[in-house]
Amino acid sequence: MSRKLVRSRDEKMLCGVAAGIAGYLDVDPTIVRLVWVLAVVIPGSNILVVAVYLLLCLLMPLEVPGSTS
Repeated sequence: MSRKLVRSRDEKMLCGVAAGIAGYLDVDPTIVRLVWVLAVVIPGSNILVVAVYLLLCLLMPLEVPGSTS
């Protein structure tokens, strides 16, 4: 079975990107969200991190209802 990187439909807080990445990596979504927050707090990287998040929000497909990704 191949894994696909998709935005989560059920566990999302904003766009579902962090939950989708967590599902792909098979880790807790809270860990991915904390890494995102820490990356935003680092001086000089916050604009880049927000831009990457928004880009992923636009490019990652939304999870198909009923799929078990």
